[in-house]
Amino acid sequence: MKTRIIIDTDPGVDDALTILLALASPEIQLEALTTAHGNIGIEKTTRNALAVLEFAKASHIPVARGCSLPLVNPLNRSGDAVHGSSGIGKAVLPEPKSGPVEQHAIDYLIERILAEPGEITLFTIGPMTNLALAICKEPRITEALKGLVIMGGAIRSGGNITPQAEFNIHADPHAAHVVFHSGIPITLIPLDVTYKCLLTTADVERLNRIDSPVARFVRDATVPYMKFYKQYEGFEGCALHDPLTLATIIAPELLTIEEHYVDVDISGGISAGKTFADFMKVSKKPANMKVALDVRGREFIELFIERMESLTREI
Repeated sequence: MKTRIIIDTDPGVDDALTILLALASPEIQLEALTTAHGNIGIEKTTRNALAVLEFAKASHIPVARGCSLPLVNPLNRSGDAVHGSSGIGKAVLPEPKSGPVEQHAIDYLIERILAEPGEITLFTIGPMTNLALAICKEPRITEALKGLVIMGGAIRSGGNITPQAEFNIHADPHAAHVVFHSGIPITLIPLDVTYKCLLTTADVERLNRIDSPVARFVRDATVPYMKFYKQYEGFEGCALHDPLTLATIIAPELLTIEEHYVDVDISGGISAGKTFADFMKVSKKPANMKVALDVRGREFIELFIERMESLTREI
Protein backbone atom coordinates (compact mmCIF):
# COMPACT_ATOMS: atom_id res chain seq x y z
CA MET A 1 0.00 0.00 0.00
CA LYS A 2 1.30 3.43 -0.93
CA THR A 3 1.96 6.04 1.73
CA ARG A 4 -0.05 9.16 0.98
CA ILE A 5 1.92 12.34 1.57
CA ILE A 6 1.74 16.11 1.26
CA ILE A 7 5.03 17.99 0.99
CA ASP A 8 5.29 21.47 2.50
CA THR A 9 8.18 22.97 0.59
CA ASP A 10 10.22 26.01 -0.48
CA PRO A 11 11.83 24.94 -3.78
CA GLY A 12 14.94 25.21 -3.69
CA VAL A 13 17.23 22.77 -5.49
CA ASP A 14 17.01 19.91 -2.99
CA ASP A 15 13.26 20.53 -2.63
CA ALA A 16 12.87 20.06 -6.39
CA LEU A 17 14.86 16.83 -6.22
CA THR A 18 12.59 15.67 -3.38
CA ILE A 19 9.52 16.22 -5.54
CA LEU A 20 11.09 14.18 -8.35
CA LEU A 21 12.11 11.42 -5.94
CA ALA A 22 8.57 11.23 -4.56
CA LEU A 23 7.17 10.91 -8.08
CA ALA A 24 9.77 8.23 -8.90
CA SER A 25 8.97 6.13 -5.83
CA PRO A 26 6.21 3.51 -6.14
CA GLU A 27 5.89 3.42 -2.35
CA ILE A 28 4.62 7.02 -2.33
CA GLN A 29 1.43 8.72 -3.49
CA LEU A 30 2.11 12.45 -3.65
CA GLU A 31 -1.20 14.14 -2.85
CA ALA A 32 -0.26 17.82 -2.93
CA LEU A 33 2.40 20.45 -2.41
CA THR A 34 2.07 23.46 -0.13
CA THR A 35 4.59 26.25 -0.46
CA ALA A 36 6.31 28.50 2.05
CA HIS A 37 8.80 31.32 2.25
CA GLY A 38 12.31 30.13 2.87
CA ASN A 39 14.96 29.64 0.22
CA ILE A 40 13.89 32.33 -2.24
CA GLY A 41 10.54 33.85 -1.26
CA ILE A 42 6.97 32.70 -1.76
CA GLU A 43 6.55 33.91 -5.38
CA LYS A 44 9.45 31.82 -6.65
CA THR A 45 8.87 28.83 -4.39
CA THR A 46 5.28 28.58 -5.62
CA ARG A 47 6.31 29.05 -9.23
CA ASN A 48 8.99 26.38 -8.91
CA ALA A 49 6.62 23.89 -7.26
CA LEU A 50 4.20 24.25 -10.16
CA ALA A 51 6.96 24.17 -12.78
CA VAL A 52 8.62 21.03 -11.40
CA LEU A 53 5.31 19.18 -11.34
CA GLU A 54 4.59 20.17 -14.95
CA PHE A 55 8.11 19.15 -15.96
CA ALA A 56 7.47 15.74 -14.40
CA LYS A 57 4.08 15.39 -16.10
CA ALA A 58 2.33 15.62 -12.75
CA SER A 59 0.49 18.94 -13.06
CA HIS A 60 -2.68 17.23 -11.82
CA ILE A 61 -1.20 17.40 -8.30
CA PRO A 62 -2.51 20.51 -6.54
CA VAL A 63 -0.27 23.25 -5.18
CA ALA A 64 -1.40 25.60 -2.42
CA ARG A 65 0.48 28.83 -1.83
CA GLY A 66 1.36 29.51 1.79
CA CYS A 67 2.99 32.02 4.08
CA SER A 68 5.37 34.67 2.82
CA LEU A 69 6.77 35.63 6.24
CA PRO A 70 7.82 33.88 9.47
CA LEU A 71 5.65 34.12 12.57
CA VAL A 72 7.86 36.58 14.46
CA ASN A 73 11.32 37.15 13.01
CA PRO A 74 11.94 39.46 10.04
CA LEU A 75 12.70 37.83 6.71
CA ASN A 76 16.29 38.91 6.14
CA ARG A 77 17.96 36.24 4.07
CA SER A 78 18.28 34.99 0.52
CA GLY A 79 19.19 31.56 -0.80
CA ASP A 80 20.47 32.89 -4.13
CA ALA A 81 24.07 31.94 -3.34
CA VAL A 82 23.04 28.33 -2.72
CA HIS A 83 20.10 27.77 -5.06
CA GLY A 84 20.67 30.38 -7.77
CA SER A 85 18.50 33.41 -8.43
CA SER A 86 15.64 31.27 -9.78
CA GLY A 87 15.82 28.78 -6.92
CA ILE A 88 16.52 25.82 -9.20
CA GLY A 89 20.13 26.55 -10.06
CA LYS A 90 20.98 26.77 -13.74
CA ALA A 91 17.99 24.68 -14.78
CA VAL A 92 15.43 26.43 -16.94
CA LEU A 93 11.79 25.36 -16.78
CA PRO A 94 8.94 26.98 -18.72
CA GLU A 95 6.48 29.16 -16.89
CA PRO A 96 3.84 26.79 -15.48
CA LYS A 97 0.53 26.71 -17.29
CA SER A 98 -1.38 25.90 -14.13
CA GLY A 99 -1.67 27.99 -11.00
CA PRO A 100 -2.10 27.28 -7.32
CA VAL A 101 -5.47 26.38 -5.85
CA GLU A 102 -7.51 29.25 -4.46
CA GLN A 103 -7.18 28.14 -0.84
CA HIS A 104 -4.30 29.34 1.27
CA ALA A 105 -1.97 26.52 2.25
CA ILE A 106 -3.05 26.78 5.90
CA ASP A 107 -6.70 26.13 5.04
CA TYR A 108 -5.79 23.54 2.43
CA LEU A 109 -3.81 21.54 4.98
CA ILE A 110 -6.61 21.73 7.52
CA GLU A 111 -9.25 20.62 5.02
CA ARG A 112 -7.23 17.73 3.57
CA ILE A 113 -6.00 16.40 6.91
CA LEU A 114 -9.38 16.55 8.63
CA ALA A 115 -11.16 15.01 5.63
CA GLU A 116 -9.21 11.77 6.00
CA PRO A 117 -7.99 11.29 9.56
CA GLY A 118 -5.01 8.99 9.92
CA GLU A 119 -4.35 8.86 6.17
CA ILE A 120 -1.96 11.73 5.38
CA THR A 121 1.70 12.00 6.34
CA LEU A 122 3.07 15.52 6.05
CA PHE A 123 6.65 16.21 5.02
CA THR A 124 7.94 19.68 5.90
CA ILE A 125 11.17 20.47 4.06
CA GLY A 126 11.18 24.24 4.57
CA PRO A 127 10.19 26.63 7.37
CA MET A 128 7.15 25.30 9.24
CA THR A 129 5.09 28.50 9.27
CA ASN A 130 2.15 26.96 7.38
CA LEU A 131 1.85 24.00 9.71
CA ALA A 132 2.25 26.04 12.89
CA LEU A 133 -0.55 28.39 11.88
CA ALA A 134 -2.72 25.47 10.79
CA ILE A 135 -2.27 23.94 14.25
CA CYS A 136 -3.19 27.23 15.92
CA LYS A 137 -6.25 27.68 13.72
CA GLU A 138 -7.49 24.09 13.96
CA PRO A 139 -5.79 22.03 16.71
CA ARG A 140 -7.71 18.89 15.67
CA ILE A 141 -5.23 18.31 12.86
CA THR A 142 -2.62 17.23 15.41
CA GLU A 143 -4.61 14.06 16.02
CA ALA A 144 -5.74 13.65 12.42
CA LEU A 145 -2.27 13.58 10.87
CA LYS A 146 -0.85 10.09 10.42
CA GLY A 147 2.63 11.49 10.96
CA LEU A 148 5.05 14.30 10.29
CA VAL A 149 8.58 14.08 8.86
CA ILE A 150 10.70 17.21 9.24
CA MET A 151 13.92 18.10 7.45
CA GLY A 152 15.45 20.42 9.96
CA GLY A 153 17.66 20.95 12.91
CA ALA A 154 21.18 20.09 13.93
CA ILE A 155 21.41 17.93 17.04
CA ARG A 156 25.04 16.92 17.49
CA SER A 157 26.06 18.67 14.29
CA GLY A 158 26.85 22.35 13.82
CA GLY A 159 24.47 24.60 11.94
CA ASN A 160 24.52 25.65 8.30
CA ILE A 161 23.02 29.16 8.61
CA THR A 162 24.57 30.07 11.98
CA PRO A 163 27.24 28.08 13.83
CA GLN A 164 24.46 26.39 15.81
CA ALA A 165 21.26 26.54 13.76
CA GLU A 166 20.05 24.74 10.65
CA PHE A 167 18.39 26.88 7.95
CA ASN A 168 14.80 25.59 7.98
CA ILE A 169 14.42 25.85 11.76
CA HIS A 170 16.27 29.17 11.95
CA ALA A 171 13.99 30.61 9.25
CA ASP A 172 11.04 30.32 11.66
CA PRO A 173 12.07 28.95 15.08
CA HIS A 174 8.78 29.99 16.68
CA ALA A 175 6.87 27.87 14.16
CA ALA A 176 9.17 24.94 14.92
CA HIS A 177 8.49 25.42 18.64
CA VAL A 178 4.72 25.19 18.05
CA VAL A 179 5.13 22.04 15.95
CA PHE A 180 7.59 20.32 18.29
CA HIS A 181 5.12 20.66 21.17
CA SER A 182 1.98 19.81 19.19
CA GLY A 183 1.78 16.10 20.01
CA ILE A 184 1.97 15.07 16.35
CA PRO A 185 4.06 11.91 15.80
CA ILE A 186 7.30 13.45 14.48
CA THR A 187 10.40 12.06 12.80
CA LEU A 188 13.22 14.58 12.54
CA ILE A 189 15.85 14.36 9.80
CA PRO A 190 18.63 16.77 10.90
CA LEU A 191 21.97 17.82 9.41
CA ASP A 192 23.56 15.04 11.45
CA VAL A 193 22.41 12.61 8.75
CA THR A 194 21.83 14.75 5.66
CA TYR A 195 25.51 15.70 5.47
CA LYS A 196 26.29 11.99 5.16
CA CYS A 197 24.29 11.84 1.91
CA LEU A 198 26.51 13.57 -0.63
CA LEU A 199 25.63 13.58 -4.31
CA THR A 200 28.96 13.97 -6.10
CA THR A 201 29.88 15.34 -9.49
CA ALA A 202 30.71 11.76 -10.49
CA ASP A 203 27.17 10.71 -9.56
CA VAL A 204 25.69 13.44 -11.72
CA GLU A 205 27.97 12.52 -14.63
CA ARG A 206 26.91 8.89 -14.28
CA LEU A 207 23.23 9.87 -14.38
CA ASN A 208 23.86 11.98 -17.49
CA ARG A 209 25.09 9.00 -19.45
CA ILE A 210 21.36 8.75 -20.07
CA ASP A 211 20.20 11.40 -22.53
CA SER A 212 17.16 12.59 -20.63
CA PRO A 213 15.51 15.84 -19.49
CA VAL A 214 15.54 14.48 -15.93
CA ALA A 215 19.28 13.83 -15.98
CA ARG A 216 19.94 17.27 -17.45
CA PHE A 217 17.68 18.89 -14.85
CA VAL A 218 19.60 17.27 -11.99
CA ARG A 219 22.87 18.38 -13.57
CA ASP A 220 21.82 21.96 -14.25
CA ALA A 221 19.94 22.47 -10.99
CA THR A 222 22.88 21.38 -8.86
CA VAL A 223 25.51 23.60 -10.52
CA PRO A 224 25.37 26.54 -8.04
CA TYR A 225 24.55 24.14 -5.21
CA MET A 226 27.78 22.22 -5.81
CA LYS A 227 29.73 25.43 -6.36
CA PHE A 228 28.58 26.64 -2.93
CA TYR A 229 29.59 23.39 -1.24
CA LYS A 230 32.97 23.46 -2.98
CA GLN A 231 33.64 27.03 -1.84
CA TYR A 232 32.45 26.74 1.75
CA GLU A 233 32.59 23.04 2.58
CA GLY A 234 35.49 21.97 0.41
CA PHE A 235 34.03 18.93 -1.33
CA GLU A 236 32.89 18.05 -4.84
CA GLY A 237 29.19 17.51 -4.46
CA CYS A 238 26.12 18.54 -2.47
CA ALA A 239 24.10 17.19 0.44
CA LEU A 240 20.65 15.78 -0.35
CA HIS A 241 19.06 17.31 2.74
CA ASP A 242 15.40 17.26 1.72
CA PRO A 243 15.33 14.05 -0.36
CA LEU A 244 16.60 12.09 2.64
CA THR A 245 13.26 12.66 4.40
CA LEU A 246 11.68 10.22 1.94
CA ALA A 247 13.98 7.45 3.18
CA THR A 248 11.56 7.16 6.09
CA ILE A 249 9.20 5.55 3.55
CA ILE A 250 11.33 4.11 0.77
CA ALA A 251 14.34 2.84 2.77
CA PRO A 252 13.82 3.16 6.54
CA GLU A 253 16.42 0.47 7.16
CA LEU A 254 19.12 2.97 6.12
CA LEU A 255 18.36 5.24 9.08
CA THR A 256 19.40 4.83 12.71
CA ILE A 257 16.64 6.41 14.77
CA GLU A 258 16.35 7.19 18.47
CA GLU A 259 13.52 8.71 20.51
CA HIS A 260 14.34 11.89 22.43
CA TYR A 261 12.88 15.04 23.87
CA VAL A 262 13.87 17.77 21.40
CA ASP A 263 13.30 21.50 21.67
CA VAL A 264 14.36 24.68 19.87
CA ASP A 265 15.86 27.89 21.22
CA ILE A 266 13.53 30.85 20.65
CA SER A 267 15.31 33.19 23.07
CA GLY A 268 16.59 35.45 20.29
CA GLY A 269 20.20 35.13 21.39
CA ILE A 270 23.25 33.75 19.66
CA SER A 271 21.81 30.23 19.69
CA ALA A 272 18.40 31.23 18.27
CA GLY A 273 17.00 28.41 16.15
CA LYS A 274 19.29 25.81 17.69
CA THR A 275 17.66 22.41 18.12
CA PHE A 276 18.79 20.29 21.02
CA ALA A 277 18.03 16.83 22.36
CA ASP A 278 17.93 15.83 26.00
CA PHE A 279 20.22 12.81 25.64
CA MET A 280 20.88 12.55 29.39
CA LYS A 281 17.16 12.86 30.31
CA VAL A 282 17.93 15.70 32.73
CA SER A 283 14.65 17.48 32.00
CA LYS A 284 12.63 14.36 32.88
CA LYS A 285 10.40 15.18 29.91
CA PRO A 286 9.13 12.33 27.73
CA ALA A 287 10.39 11.94 24.18
CA ASN A 288 8.42 14.06 21.72
CA MET A 289 9.91 12.76 18.49
CA LYS A 290 12.05 10.23 16.70
CA VAL A 291 15.42 11.58 15.56
CA ALA A 292 17.65 10.16 12.81
CA LEU A 293 21.22 10.26 14.09
CA ASP A 294 22.97 8.04 11.56
CA VAL A 295 22.42 6.86 8.00
CA ARG A 296 24.02 4.59 5.44
CA GLY A 297 24.52 7.62 3.24
CA ARG A 298 26.14 6.07 0.20
CA GLU A 299 23.36 3.52 -0.07
CA PHE A 300 20.79 6.31 -0.07
CA ILE A 301 22.66 8.13 -2.85
CA GLU A 302 22.67 4.93 -4.91
CA LEU A 303 18.93 4.59 -4.35
CA PHE A 304 18.38 8.22 -5.37
CA ILE A 305 20.32 7.71 -8.60
CA GLU A 306 18.42 4.52 -9.38
CA ARG A 307 15.11 6.29 -8.88
CA MET A 308 16.19 9.19 -11.11
CA GLU A 309 17.24 6.69 -13.76
CA SER A 310 13.79 5.09 -13.59
CA LEU A 311 12.19 8.50 -13.93
CA THR A 312 14.17 9.19 -17.10
CA ARG A 313 12.21 6.36 -18.75
CA GLU A 314 8.90 8.00 -17.84
CA ILE A 315 9.53 11.65 -18.74
